[in-house]
Amino acid sequence: MRYIRLALDGVERWGRMQGVGVQPLSGAPWEGGVAAGAPVPVTEVQLLAPVQPSKVVCVGQNYRKHAAEMGKPVPAEPLLFLKAPSSLNGPGSPILLPAVSEDVQHEAELGLVVGKRLKNASPEEAAAAIVALTCVNDVTARDIQRREVQHTRAKSYDTFCCVGPWLVPATSALWKDARVLARVNGQVRQDGQTGDMVFPPAELLSFISHAMTLMPGDLISTGTPAGVGRLLAGDVVEIEVEGIGMLSNPVVAA
Repeated sequence: MRYIRLALDGVERWGRMQGVGVQPLSGAPWEGGVAAGAPVPVTEVQLLAPVQPSKVVCVGQNYRKHAAEMGKPVPAEPLLFLKAPSSLNGPGSPILLPAVSEDVQHEAELGLVVGKRLKNASPEEAAAAIVALTCVNDVTARDIQRREVQHTRAKSYDTFCCVGPWLVPATSALWKDARVLARVNGQVRQDGQTGDMVFPPAELLSFISHAMTLMPGDLISTGTPAGVGRLLAGDVVEIEVEGIGMLSNPVVAA
């Protein structure tokens, strides 16, 4: 089952992939969305980022080798930061390189979508609240990140939160040991396993929920494996998570 967000005749909708077509839905799957209208060919719709979160919560240095390549210690507890929801970018849409940065980099990540309100949750309650999984490219202006204490500006430029191409129903087997890859122009740059996370998904959601209330539809980006690297105008970057799919975005100068 693959759920999408789509634009059809100028209207944004939820949908479900159905062979080579799309079945429009009345709402988000975790809100009980059902078939609404006739299926349409996928060629007639524009795929959008398949989330509408109130917030995007990200986790830094959650893979040991990535922490090492950044010259930072493995954190004693999850290191959280936020990306602005206005940075959301869908499959196939360009990543815009801001003129103020000379080192924009890709970060391949597993994304978790929350299916119900979550506050002060145990790891078991948090695991049960993960409703869907997706691919995320946590695009980062690395030079800006290095010279500022906070990650907000470096992480939140428009188009810097690439998500998709769709959502798949969450299974613990998938989030516990899925391969996470980033390719640039067909060349593999990142190749890791979610099993190498310092803090696994259920523990992350539990920790986050003790700091802020998570709402249905919120997106959690769980950290990136080693191998992050620079993107240049003209590149095509692909993020693939085993069992989910592949998210592809071209890179252009803003």
